[in-house]
Amino acid sequence: MKLIVIGNGMVGQRFVEALRARDTDGRWDVTVLAEENRAAYDRVGLSAYFTGTAPEELSLVPDGFYDGDPTLALRLGDPAVSIDRERRVVLTRSGEHPYDALVLATGSSAFVPPVPGHDLPGCFVYRTLDDLEALRTHCAGKRVGAVVGGGLLGLEAANALRLLGLRTHVVEFAPRLMPMQLDEAGGAMLRRHVEALGLTVHTGTKTERLEPGPNGSVGRMVFARDSSAGDRSGPSAGDATDSSAEESRADSASFPGVEVDTVVFAAGVRPRDELARACDLRVGARGGVVVDESCRTSDAAIYAVGECACVEGRVYGLVAPGYAMADVVARHLTSGDATGDAFVSGDTSTKLKLLGVDVASFGDTTGELDVVYSDPAHGIYAKLALTDDAQTLLGGILVGDASAYATLRASVGGPLPGKLADFLGSGEIQGDLPGTAQVCSCHAVTKDDILTAVGDGCADVSALKSCTRAGTGCGSCVPLLKTLLAQAGVEQSKALCEHFAYSRQELFDLIRVRELRTFSSIVAELGTGRGCDLCKPTIASILASLGNGHILDGEQAALQDTNDHFLANLQRNGTYSVVPRIPGGEITPDKLIVIGEVARDFGLYTKITGAQRIDLLGARVEQLPQIWRRLVDAGMESGHAYGKAVRTVKSCVGTTWCRYGVQDSVGLAIELELRYRGLRSPHKIKAAVSGCARECAEARGKDVGVIATENGWNLFVGGNGGFRPRHADLFATDLDTETLVRTIDRFLMFYIRTADRLQRTSAWIEGLDGGLDYLRSVIVDDSLGLCADLDAAMSRHAATYADEWRATLEDPEKLRRFVSFVNAPGTPDPSIEFVTQRGQSVPAGAPVLVAGPTLATRAQQEVHG
Repeated sequence: MKLIVIGNGMVGQRFVEALRARDTDGRWDVTVLAEENRAAYDRVGLSAYFTGTAPEELSLVPDGFYDGDPTLALRLGDPAVSIDRERRVVLTRSGEHPYDALVLATGSSAFVPPVPGHDLPGCFVYRTLDDLEALRTHCAGKRVGAVVGGGLLGLEAANALRLLGLRTHVVEFAPRLMPMQLDEAGGAMLRRHVEALGLTVHTGTKTERLEPGPNGSVGRMVFARDSSAGDRSGPSAGDATDSSAEESRADSASFPGVEVDTVVFAAGVRPRDELARACDLRVGARGGVVVDESCRTSDAAIYAVGECACVEGRVYGLVAPGYAMADVVARHLTSGDATGDAFVSGDTSTKLKLLGVDVASFGDTTGELDVVYSDPAHGIYAKLALTDDAQTLLGGILVGDASAYATLRASVGGPLPGKLADFLGSGEIQGDLPGTAQVCSCHAVTKDDILTAVGDGCADVSALKSCTRAGTGCGSCVPLLKTLLAQAGVEQSKALCEHFAYSRQELFDLIRVRELRTFSSIVAELGTGRGCDLCKPTIASILASLGNGHILDGEQAALQDTNDHFLANLQRNGTYSVVPRIPGGEITPDKLIVIGEVARDFGLYTKITGAQRIDLLGARVEQLPQIWRRLVDAGMESGHAYGKAVRTVKSCVGTTWCRYGVQDSVGLAIELELRYRGLRSPHKIKAAVSGCARECAEARGKDVGVIATENGWNLFVGGNGGFRPRHADLFATDLDTETLVRTIDRFLMFYIRTADRLQRTSAWIEGLDGGLDYLRSVIVDDSLGLCADLDAAMSRHAATYADEWRATLEDPEKLRRFVSFVNAPGTPDPSIEFVTQRGQSVPAGAPVLVAGPTLATRAQQEVHG
């Protein structure tokens, strides 16, 4: 029998896969008609295109899915033109396609408000990869962009403009961002996050018209007079254009507005129902092909799924309901059951990372009893909607931290899975779920389904994905899958991620022994796929630990996170800090003067850190090489405050000056810091040397702590100042300097080789079978025969160290990456704004504490660019 599927978007592809999985007797011969020239891709992850993800990496079509099967055909770039219901034929530009059953999966199109000027050059929608490619091409050399719409898609589009280097405005008609998902408080918290990134937000604002600029392209966005245009803020709110005069052009009279050269419409979508209308299928009052609970249209031979379908007067604009419809139709067409399972209602829960901020909404957020948790200091907001007896969870909102989303969403309709106070205090819930709780809303998988699969032999997340499809949609339920596996008593895999079946320790050894030196060779030989944000930086760290050259050489550059990518520490307002190395805290007057001159000339905020260094904060990306040049020429180098590396070795003044000192703590601190500088590790490492038992260097709070004795040095390991502060443990006593350094060498190298990613030394030691005694046997008694190898590895590191700042300055290719905007090199980021506090520049919006009991207001601060 002939089945035609019109549309190869996310839902259309899901339907075809579901049908083929169920059509075991080969009943259907399937032809898929696609409008685009690309096979189905992930529209939810579309913005990854602007962070370097290749279009083919967004593909949703399994390799070879449409190859070699004469009963399955995908016709790209051949959209349906009309449907002849009497003859049961679909017409395309290439010919006719008869059908016994037809599935409409035409999706939706971007809604463009009919404002005057919406068709000017420079106006775009944000819907397809072709749209994004056109936007990227247009934005080369452009300066200011605006997005009409502050919902899910609007914020994605705003981030795209930001990544393309444009100063960006978000214009939302509703009084808050994401009005369909968030309440007022949640929208306010999200707004704070968005504005901190340099975007200007206009809420309660209506776009009246778009006006052309001198070149005929869009040049100005004009707001309606009755809009709340004053409700506009963000780092550039006081300077939305290059001058206030530009915002008050005479030809715009008293209308408020902003100068723009790019506009993106992300104000919603409309169902693609034109084919249905043309062949007289029933459509909804507000659009969409009307379907029954079986997703069948007014023609019994035609079904509709996804965003083009109207169910009980509602069109769902989310992927999870579309997937549910696809499964319903696949069951109907393969079972022969005219009734079968029904599509009742769609799960409208959403969890996304918008502009780097976790945002989630689930269930009914307007309950009889609302319980709210708000932590403005950390940008976290949560609201749980409960029944009036507080016994049943109806829904909720999470902003800033959505770690509890999967568990909470699965608990809707039942009791909270744990104490409410625990959630409000930590954002996490630990507890049990009923078997009927839906773990994966994308594929309607319950806890019972998961446990059944575990009982059938599924022993890891990958197997559960294959067996139940849970975790293969939006992916938000994957943490819950791991929890359920643990609760079922299944030993969890230590695999680094889905691309590598090895732990970090195993990968380190394999890469070292096989002498692999590029990510492409590593993934080809040891893994699968193209990598992710877990394995890429981990392997970058491993390669750096093995002395694989400069971290920005070749493929390594694409693996680094933001800090290592720019060899500087990213700060809250988009600027960076520069921290010159000052071994042991010892610095000459000449070098101190150079640091002061650099801070003065570049307008940097200066602060003496707890690590005995001087932090220079507020540097723009394009300023970094200029700052480094001044410091390098004065004999200073990178302090590695940006990397997961050995950061610093703090010291007191020891016998050099202190009357209580018993050893030269300054000299040893300098020796250790210069020996371990640039050493990459699973987590950052800090050390300290105290010249006597009075402990002025606070050595026992460090990963490596050394305290002088009358007879030598005591060595402490495993302390840290992280989320779980811990004093270091005494490892060895009264060591001479040579033995001390050799022991630290082995400790650090063994940690680097065997710890998990982002595992601090304290947690690593606690996780060793045998703990400190086992560690002592390995690096002191050489129980594993590794000590000679560990010694040699550290000696190689010390002998081959090269300052990353100097190496970057000497390489024109590396210097090319240090620009604020790739399409306008040398142009500073105009969204960065500072205010003056206590005589120094700090980010605008930072809290200000002045002498006395009152807090300074913005009016008390001097604002400057």
